[in-house]
Amino acid sequence: MAEGDPATTRTFASAPAAALLASAFVVATCGLIYELLASTLASYLLGDSVTQFSTVIGSYLFAMGMGSWCSRYVKRDELRLFVRVELLIAVLGGFSAAGLFLLFPIVDHFRVALYGLVLAIGFLVGLEIPLLIRILRGFDFREVVSNVLTFDYVGALAASLLFPLVLMPYLGMIRTGFAFGFLNAAVALALLMVLPRGGRLRMERVAAVLILIALAAGFAASDRLQRWAEVAGYGEPVIYAESTRFQRIVITRRDADLRLYLNGNLQFSSRDEYRYHEALVHPAMGRVADPRNVLILGGGDGLAAREVLRYPQVRSLTLVDLDPGMTGLFQKSGMLTALNKGSLTDPRTRVINADGFRWAREATGSYDAIIVDFPDPVDYSIGKLYTETFYRAAARLLAPGGMMVVQSTSPLVAPKAYWTVATTIEAAGLTARGYHAYVPSFGEWGFILAARGAIPAQARFPEGRFLTAATEPQLYDFPPDMARRPTGVNRLDNQILVREFAEAWGKYEG
Repeated sequence: MAEGDPATTRTFASAPAAALLASAFVVATCGLIYELLASTLASYLLGDSVTQFSTVIGSYLFAMGMGSWCSRYVKRDELRLFVRVELLIAVLGGFSAAGLFLLFPIVDHFRVALYGLVLAIGFLVGLEIPLLIRILRGFDFREVVSNVLTFDYVGALAASLLFPLVLMPYLGMIRTGFAFGFLNAAVALALLMVLPRGGRLRMERVAAVLILIALAAGFAASDRLQRWAEVAGYGEPVIYAESTRFQRIVITRRDADLRLYLNGNLQFSSRDEYRYHEALVHPAMGRVADPRNVLILGGGDGLAAREVLRYPQVRSLTLVDLDPGMTGLFQKSGMLTALNKGSLTDPRTRVINADGFRWAREATGSYDAIIVDFPDPVDYSIGKLYTETFYRAAARLLAPGGMMVVQSTSPLVAPKAYWTVATTIEAAGLTARGYHAYVPSFGEWGFILAARGAIPAQARFPEGRFLTAATEPQLYDFPPDMARRPTGVNRLDNQILVREFAEAWGKYEG
């Protein structure tokens, strides 16, 4: 009879067939979750999210293709191999995030471990669907392919929605890995229980149970594993750690020194942050005749806001920061509000949690001073905040006689990147003037003043622990190794700043 004839093929109404199709949904969901975990973790630890996502996903898909190609050499025992593949994926995928976090601070060639794991998981995931289709070969072939691929694609959609909206904000990377590893192992055990031939695979049943126990234990110990990894990585006692939708926030303390890390990058040390924030705020604020309305873009720790609120003329301070987890922490924690002097809960302060790029383009009103305190341009999502497009949007919000300042990385370590910021600000129609300050935790650090017209030569500001009327003029002197050099303009369609920054800091850090 012809293929697909009802007399020779079975339907998908039986429990074993339904279980196999459900497993297609689960394995697709789990496979994409592991891919997203590896990409996100690589961007957290290595920076440059576009490069990390692109290379990890490309490597993963290549490995899947190799796994699918190699499935042709499986001649028998497809069910046994499918179950074993599921269990291997459960172990590798389940422990992937925890293992990579623990390896990062102790291995010299982290990328070898990262891509080795990505290729191994991808290869095994590539075996799954061909094996599943062959296990279902007693059914109508057209219906098999249609159903398996449908469940596979729907599972991928589920994973892509769950990962950013539920898993990252509420479970974090390590728990997510263990949870989906558990799901993979549970699918393997369920198939062994439901399928008629599953009863013969006793060793696989025992292995599935042991793996489920190990993954459950890992899930329960996720916080401890994360702490071990972070203590090893930071070399300082971790007193607070949280994964928000947008970043990993870690605070360490050794004696009186509090340090904030975002995605592993140091943001401040309480020993010397005053140098950075005085240098960031006062050269701009001190050149505005009457700074009543002030805007801070970034600066969710409230330390720049603390310096702004030292001016009695300030009536309104708007702070726009992407992450409510960040601003909420620095509004509520006693040790942190003591550091920022309660600037984020001051009645003059309005905190807005929004993307600074979009907010600046849509905002109305005008501000006498704009403080731009974004993280360094380590990837393209942050690099857009240093583009001509962004500076044109920010310039539109400057009141007549207003001043803007932009933190602009180190003119010593990355002079080309630093002066690219100045060139880009000028391309946006503003006058730019660079200056720098020595901050022990960072070294020489750079800033750019910007205004619609001429930048006043003199500044009047409340003197601080570092910046005074006598020391402020010294900030504008650049020795030859930091002197201005020709650069291009950082635009949305080229993002040259991200590449310049990565190249300079990569050489500096080895």
